Amino acid sequence: MAHVHKLYEVDLKNWTIKPKNKRCPKCGSFMAYHKQPVPRWHCGKCGYTEYVR
Repeated sequence: MAHVHKLYEVDLKNWTIKPKNKRCPKCGSFMAYHKQPVPRWHCGKCGYTEYVR
């Protein structure tokens, strides 16, 4: 079960909602951040992976 309150940032001053996760440059869906074994962003839809330095 996803914790929706952890995936979005709410700005009450401007009444806007922003996603915290990055978007995939290949397919446009949201990417997941993984810490183990190597820090990286991964797209579950197309398999694109971006490693964090």
